[in-house]
Amino acid sequence: MTPTSPPSKIRIAAAPISWGVCEVPGWGRVLDAPAVLGEMAELGIGATELGPPGYLPRDPAELRTLLSGHGLSLIGGFLAVVLHENPDAALAEAEESAALFAACGAEVLVLAAATGLDGYDERPPLTDAEWATLIDTSAKVRDIAAKHGLRAVLHPHVGTHAETQAEVERFLADSDLPLCLDTGHLLIGGTDPVELAKRYPDRIGHLHLKDVRGALAEDVRTGKLPYQEAVGKGLYVPLGDGDVDLEALVRFVHEAGYDGWYVLEQDTALSEESPPDLPKRDVARSLAHLNGIVSRLQAAE
Repeated sequence: MTPTSPPSKIRIAAAPISWGVCEVPGWGRVLDAPAVLGEMAELGIGATELGPPGYLPRDPAELRTLLSGHGLSLIGGFLAVVLHENPDAALAEAEESAALFAACGAEVLVLAAATGLDGYDERPPLTDAEWATLIDTSAKVRDIAAKHGLRAVLHPHVGTHAETQAEVERFLADSDLPLCLDTGHLLIGGTDPVELAKRYPDRIGHLHLKDVRGALAEDVRTGKLPYQEAVGKGLYVPLGDGDVDLEALVRFVHEAGYDGWYVLEQDTALSEESPPDLPKRDVARSLAHLNGIVSRLQAAE
């Protein structure tokens, strides 16, 4: 099942989390990297994000060899670090990741304001002083990324210190970093991703495309269901099967001149009973849906 290639003007990438590869302890079954990268290639995808620390090689030469063996390039990766305390530790991690990304020809460092706790189910509140440190540290991460020829983007994410609509708005007001507009995490946190893109078109630096079931998203937002449990219950679905208006989002950012990556990045958790081809089938459906949107955009131009 290999969808046709999309028009070259829209650049599509994947991420290992769509195959259940996650840094959270006890998240689920983790597939071997060669199998995941091979399936990306079989779907006609030519680029990927890095995935969690330790999943793919940290040696640049080894990583380039592994990716090129599957016809893949690296576009960047996700870096969840504690920004509100001990900035030196966060900056050291950012330096290491930025150097690796740059050595492999990547473009973007996707930053998240981690709580320091395992998983994404608890969020201790921040003081104003801690928030100020978070803003200052994120600016320093931006500068480290720029030194390596990368752009840094802040990823609003469930279970981080930039999750709710109020926190996203506060970050946009206090920082000049662009955002990774993640359609699923924003909706779960209470932000309409389409409206956010329309209000801040010049702050969209990267896209993670997800679709979610609205009822389960509401259960997470109101605290009725822990995030990880909701993922296991099917919070995320292939693009087009959920309640995110992806066609409106893609159409708007494209017409607004967005020229970055469109990353198929669905948080997936695999159990021992999950069919072995489930991730590939779901990503293929998402890719086909996105290609349909792109084709309609192209026809209208």
